[in-house]
Amino acid sequence: MDDHESNRAPDAPIRFEVTRRTVVETGTTALLLTGLPRAAVAAGSVDNKEPTPPSVSVILQINGRSHSLPLDPRTTLLDALREHLTLTGSKKGCDHGQCGACTVLIEGRRINSCLTLAVMHDGQSVTTIEGLAQGTNLHPLQTAFVEHDGFQCGYCTSGQICSAIGMLAESQSGMPSYVTEDLTKSAAELTDVEIRERMSGNICRCAAYPNIVAAIKQAAGMPT
Repeated sequence: MDDHESNRAPDAPIRFEVTRRTVVETGTTALLLTGLPRAAVAAGSVDNKEPTPPSVSVILQINGRSHSLPLDPRTTLLDALREHLTLTGSKKGCDHGQCGACTVLIEGRRINSCLTLAVMHDGQSVTTIEGLAQGTNLHPLQTAFVEHDGFQCGYCTSGQICSAIGMLAESQSGMPSYVTEDLTKSAAELTDVEIRERMSGNICRCAAYPNIVAAIKQAAGMPT
């Protein structure tokens, strides 16, 4: 104990002297300590790999055919389709459920396949763009998209068509949308505004929206 400490009153505050040297020394020590794990990993002395979970057997009914796949339980339905079954019609656009390019139909209902895990649909029926046509006969929505030039680059087209099929089924079942005015009707009238609202989850970077709306109206048996 030095003279200053011995002469300090018992209730007097303790004063710490911070100099530029102590700041530099403290910062350097902290930097070295946080850098040690990375240096050890780089040197190979620490294994930084996460343990891989065991694969699970998943049976998917894709376009009327049964597929048994050993999958990492973290595999999305989109990756299962594209990487394991080479069904690349469903596109990986944003991979965050914001563009709709990966839309498929599960038990007839549309879903963003990038946001759901394949194991969650074990045994369920999945329809992709590849399963819509019957041989050389296109689905009515596919035909309408061709006739109305509802696509340009084509990247979003598979998701647009699958989403439109699901949307028409939702409308026919009486499911309203945010812009549905009369909720007493069994099915909302598919006006341009109604269709645009119901299809708002599917983005077309080429902005072929008027053509897409016209194609959907034709497939629904409405004047375009």
